[in-house]
Amino acid sequence: MKKYNIIYADPPWTYKVWSEETGNGRSAASHYNTMSKEEIQQLPVQSICEDNAVLFLWVTAPCLLEGIELIEKWGFKYKTVGFTWVKRNKISDSYFWGMGYYTRANAEYCLLATKGKPLPRISKSVHSILDDRIMRHSEKPESARAKIVELFGDLPRIELFARNETPGWDVFGNDVTNSIVL
Repeated sequence: MKKYNIIYADPPWTYKVWSEETGNGRSAASHYNTMSKEEIQQLPVQSICEDNAVLFLWVTAPCLLEGIELIEKWGFKYKTVGFTWVKRNKISDSYFWGMGYYTRANAEYCLLATKGKPLPRISKSVHSILDDRIMRHSEKPESARAKIVELFGDLPRIELFARNETPGWDVFGNDVTNSIVL
């Protein structure tokens, strides 16, 4: 089985909604199949990792603790927030504002974790802010993938739960032709 130095993942988290009547219509489950925390944790991600690897894991603020737990279950150690995506609206330069349960939510976080010896950083000019427009539900900005390659180089890499196929990346997900079987 092919092994990767870079794992980039956007798990289809199941979100608890406060109101079954109105909450489910806006939740991730109304856009795509979601998975429980346990189902995501049980994926054999360790089997596709090189001994020295980096994980970029997307989380929203409500799933931050689940993200840290998943990092550990997949055999990585949390290091930092790699990227903070500050979302702009699809057709205007104004910021996107989700509903949120407390404050009106905007940002999404891509956690950075490592396994084994840390990969050498190729570029010192990669910033942590992604200031990009939203696209279809849960689709992440292309700039994240480009920054990952700029940061660590052209190493074997895979995107888990991919929404699109990207040149240079192997992919796994419901919306793509899978490069591997997990």
